[in-house]
Amino acid sequence: MPFSSPFPSLNIPKLNLLEYLFPINQTPSDTPIWIDAKDPGHHLTPRTLLQWSKRLALGLNRLGSKPGEVVMIYTPNHIFVPVAYLGIVGSKRIFSGANPAYTLSEMAHQISNTQAQFILAHPSLVKTAVAAARKAGLPDGRVHLFSDVPNASMEGCGDWRDFLPSPAEGDAYKFPYLSESESTQTTATVNYSSGTTGLPKGVEVSHHNLIANLDQTIYMRYLKKPWNADTRPREVWLGFLPLYHAYGQLYTIAMAQKLQIPVYIMKQFQYEEFLRVIETYRVTHLQVAPPIMVMLSKRPETSKYDLSSVTDILCGAAPLSKELQNEISKKLDCEIVQGWGMTEVTCGAIHVPGGTVDDSGSVGQLDPNCECMLLDDDGKEVAHGQPGELHVRGPNICLGYWRNPHATKESLSPDGWLKTGDVAVVRDGWFWIVDRKKELIKVNALQVAPAELEAVLLEHDAIADAAAVGITLDGQEWPRAYVHLKDEHKGKITDEHIHAHMKEKVTKHKQLVGGIVFVDEIPKLQSGKIMRKVLKEWAKKDAEVLNGQKPKARL
Repeated sequence: MPFSSPFPSLNIPKLNLLEYLFPINQTPSDTPIWIDAKDPGHHLTPRTLLQWSKRLALGLNRLGSKPGEVVMIYTPNHIFVPVAYLGIVGSKRIFSGANPAYTLSEMAHQISNTQAQFILAHPSLVKTAVAAARKAGLPDGRVHLFSDVPNASMEGCGDWRDFLPSPAEGDAYKFPYLSESESTQTTATVNYSSGTTGLPKGVEVSHHNLIANLDQTIYMRYLKKPWNADTRPREVWLGFLPLYHAYGQLYTIAMAQKLQIPVYIMKQFQYEEFLRVIETYRVTHLQVAPPIMVMLSKRPETSKYDLSSVTDILCGAAPLSKELQNEISKKLDCEIVQGWGMTEVTCGAIHVPGGTVDDSGSVGQLDPNCECMLLDDDGKEVAHGQPGELHVRGPNICLGYWRNPHATKESLSPDGWLKTGDVAVVRDGWFWIVDRKKELIKVNALQVAPAELEAVLLEHDAIADAAAVGITLDGQEWPRAYVHLKDEHKGKITDEHIHAHMKEKVTKHKQLVGGIVFVDEIPKLQSGKIMRKVLKEWAKKDAEVLNGQKPKARL
């Protein structure tokens, strides 16, 4: 029998995300909401954000961009990223964000896979963007410079402001109306995830998925508090989560507008600057991943700053130990709650209700309108209190994987159950994540697909076969590779050669910080499939030897 949320079902509207965030009968406010953390005079209000978003939508129309086409961004965080997100999504186009740390080949893959027709690229990344666009077969002139200030042309690219209509024309533009069925079927975003197995895939999330997850998350945020979303005390957020990722998009862009909460946006994360911003602007709420909690615990800089304004921390993206959760909660005298989610559930599906004192390390209870099952390897429901793979269903579950019906069929059942690859235990309606069935390696809460690393390793002429796995060293997971060299290269190729190859091909968090081991054979089944279980056992034994030795980062 599936578990249902213990909370009453919400009546979730089905319309254009823009109409939900900016209701037609309401005048947008002039309160600064998206604020540059280094220069607070540089900000956007709901009114100015809406005007810029309309101008972008109309400008894209005039460039020949059509509804249903993907427009990509390739930029660090800045206050105009919400403009791109809302202008693209609201005009029935599809937003896809690329990690600004991507290499040329990673960027070219995403352009090709999405079939993006236009790219908004930060000036610091435009060289890579142009080369990747050419590699993906995109005609010249499709890359535009995109930052929070006007830019002179470079690399043959003009500034995005150059194709925008006037503010008056923007004000007159109306975002297209979406019927209820269009809201549930129109793709709004394609964010990249490795799913449970294989290479990164684009996750199709609809307008209704986004609205549903906003309503669910807001409901859970204030559930046990002595106030609700309308009567809450002052809230100030810090926007350091990457805006190419679902977690940052839901909070920093959509929820900040829905709840009218000012958010100070950091262009890049530096720990001491993060602490300074909290102290300076009296930040009250943080949305974080476990690596930030580790920093708050271990870094000496923490004690130099006044963090007493922080009342609430939500930790997601990867499991957080209850010991660390309780340590930080006492240290900062604040409420810390966890949640569980993945790109395929839009952002989250299980949360500890706000206002709950929890010291158990639970990720919480099912959001309203959600249900789940815990299944064993034979697809049967496990006994109460026993671990099983989490399968979830609800209005926030994605439409599927972009242009990948095979992966969609593997992960999403015809009746809407998403196979998550995470192993959970449930007791009295509360969930704990205890393991991961999926192959993914989680590096600082970012996903790394072993299959992607293996494909890149096999591009090296000297490598006959390779397998990648996560290794946990001093509490952190890192990618590790087991490599079988071709006979003629044995004794000539060192791990340094392979590190150099990886540095050129993949971004920072995918580097083989967990080490490279040369082996005589990669363990495989007769079918040719890598025996992941054996690799995990190898890595576990290696970790026992290596723990206490700091991993060498070759970044």
